Amino acid sequence: MSVLAGPAAPDSLSPSAFSPEGITASCRRVREPAHVVAHPDGRTRGLTPEQPPAAPLGTLPPLYPEWLGGRTFCEAHGVRFPYVAGEMANGITTTAMVTAMARAEMLGFFGAGGLRTDEVERAVVALAAELPDRSNWGVNLLHSPAEPALEFGVAKLLLRHRVPRISASAYMELTPAVVLCSARGLRRDPAGRIVRGRRMLAKVSRPEVARAFLSPAPPALLRALLAQGELTPEEAELAGLVPVADDLTVEADSAGHTDNRPLAALLPRIALLRDELTERFGYRQAIGIGAAGGLGTPGAVAAAFALGASYVVVGSAHQTATEAGLSDAAKAMLCEADVADVTMAPAADMFEWGVRLQVLSRGTMFARRAARLYSAYQEHEGLEALPAPLRAALERDVLGASIDEVWDRTRAFWASRDASQLTRAEADPKHRMALVFRWYLGSSSKWAITGDPARRADYQIWCGPAMGAFNQWVAGTFLADPARRSVTQIALNLVEGAAVLTRAHQARTHGVPVPAAAFTYVPRPLA
Repeated sequence: MSVLAGPAAPDSLSPSAFSPEGITASCRRVREPAHVVAHPDGRTRGLTPEQPPAAPLGTLPPLYPEWLGGRTFCEAHGVRFPYVAGEMANGITTTAMVTAMARAEMLGFFGAGGLRTDEVERAVVALAAELPDRSNWGVNLLHSPAEPALEFGVAKLLLRHRVPRISASAYMELTPAVVLCSARGLRRDPAGRIVRGRRMLAKVSRPEVARAFLSPAPPALLRALLAQGELTPEEAELAGLVPVADDLTVEADSAGHTDNRPLAALLPRIALLRDELTERFGYRQAIGIGAAGGLGTPGAVAAAFALGASYVVVGSAHQTATEAGLSDAAKAMLCEADVADVTMAPAADMFEWGVRLQVLSRGTMFARRAARLYSAYQEHEGLEALPAPLRAALERDVLGASIDEVWDRTRAFWASRDASQLTRAEADPKHRMALVFRWYLGSSSKWAITGDPARRADYQIWCGPAMGAFNQWVAGTFLADPARRSVTQIALNLVEGAAVLTRAHQARTHGVPVPAAAFTYVPRPLA
């Protein structure tokens, strides 16, 4: 705001400049200047888009949604808006969603987690064909501690197909796969600057994991990749001079894998760590800090930018978009959720580590049933050790099939995916039990995707509190209609609303009595 000395505005000022309705209207005209003016009584301030007859007390310049985040992020990724459609596993963030985001000059990541390598490859090929001249799209690389070969195979696939953006998620520590994706293709340009082969975003919710991604790759991992012929000597050398990730997404109370941290505490902590390590290692390029988790309304998005986020990542609300790879039945369940209709449940991919993820609780028994399986896993050493009454109850009430039937299906699955899991199961009864119980956890998300009516009570639907907040925001508006809820309309309305609320906050901090109505943005069709 540019503050100008001068007399108060004369009586010729429109009364609307001081009315709640007039102030609200001025806040919503974000693409025009808004002038802070004084009432003739000398006590009240108002806001008007009209040029006042005398010098205003100050002027709020135009505010565009594109300007809310970090311009360096938008320039680096070739996007207009600092907005990312987060990767939702099992292809819930579909190629159609990623394509729509790219064409709307935003960024989207295909949800590769949980898919077979051939399924990921088909998606990558399709995206490359749909977006041949664009680089503002990417694919997820999910940490898979139980299947390191799968994780490494997906990494090699993404490199082979020259995927321009990679989002690394659910990492507890750096692995050869994620370091390879970061280091492959590093070179110096004619001016001596280090150039990346692709850009990597990493989701983090803990300072120790953030530190790993903000630091250069560990020498031991680089030496191993160099010895395997996966990196050249130049790539390994340059990887020791740059951070593993180009941008860091601070993941707060989100759907799926989450530590349920509050964004207002976590993001500033990670930003300070970013600044510390940037100075220590002498990085020349800025590392963007993004925000994810809990972002289902314009107010939440505006708050993330106010905390200093360079960009926002939205997930939960996108699951109800027309392009989302989720069944209509599961979407309908999400549309009924409120902020408290979520809970934590065991994660299929990290079951044996006791890792949990956030899921929908309303309308599904998944979380309760998955917890029964994990409790049985903790208390017994194998399937044969299960007491007969407990075994019968799990078969009847949770699995919906006998344990022997489930093991046959499990064995067939791992025979084609990773036979070493079966070898381990033969030697370790507890691992065999984990694989059987993981069948239910893995199948439950598939049932939600396909809309299996017989397993509706078992749907595993990843969901955070943002979904409930989103539902309340769009109620009674055009976005309440599932047929009109495209991912781009969700995104554009969230950032437009965030701009309106930011303008209202600016006016309030300069003494204007901004009414509550100015902090309410109603979704509307946007282009």
